Amino acid sequence: MTTPHRRAGGRDGRDDARELKERVIEINRVAKVVKGGRRFSFTALVVIGDEIDRVGVGYGKAREVPLAITKAVDDAKKNLFSVPKHGTTITHESLGRFGAARVLLRPASEGTGVIAGGGVRAVLELAGIRNVLAKSLGTTNPINMAKATVDALTRLRRPEDVARIRGKQISEVLPYRRPEAVENGASAEQQESEAVVIAVEPEAQPPAQDSATEQGGGTDPEPGPSEAQ
Repeated sequence: MTTPHRRAGGRDGRDDARELKERVIEINRVAKVVKGGRRFSFTALVVIGDEIDRVGVGYGKAREVPLAITKAVDDAKKNLFSVPKHGTTITHESLGRFGAARVLLRPASEGTGVIAGGGVRAVLELAGIRNVLAKSLGTTNPINMAKATVDALTRLRRPEDVARIRGKQISEVLPYRRPEAVENGASAEQQESEAVVIAVEPEAQPPAQDSATEQGGGTDPEPGPSEAQ
């Protein structure tokens, strides 16, 4: 008997239009000591996302691996959330914490790629982020690292949301850039384009001396017998 999956987007199921992809981060075997011995079971850590802007992490446990993965997928669908993005990267720097794990996320320029590993990379890729810098500053436990990454993504905010909360314009909440800096940058580029490269002439080599003079060492020849008389 199969259990029907819960809809991720509420009762109307509007968010189910986009296909969710799943990726297993880790499968671990655990044991429980009972009266007759040890009872083994399996745990699964799974992340699902549409590779656009939604992602979720789930954890499941069962006596068999497929059932544990199914439970983890169901748990991840309950924890789906949208990630604020700026193009293919995140909107600003964010530090996520969960337990002893700390994950730092920083925006990156186009072409950088996803600089991360393990469960952090899986969460970022399924969230639709293509350029980001990630660094783990705490424990390497995959469960805590994945949940710390989720915490860092949930802390992200869009500029329009911050402007609406503060009652200001979007230009007022963005980082201020002085006009002088823009002018100085343009003048520096102009100077570099107008610079003239002066070629350095090679130094003049000293004239080669006569080979006979070099062999004689510069001394007068010895006088002959007629000259001696």
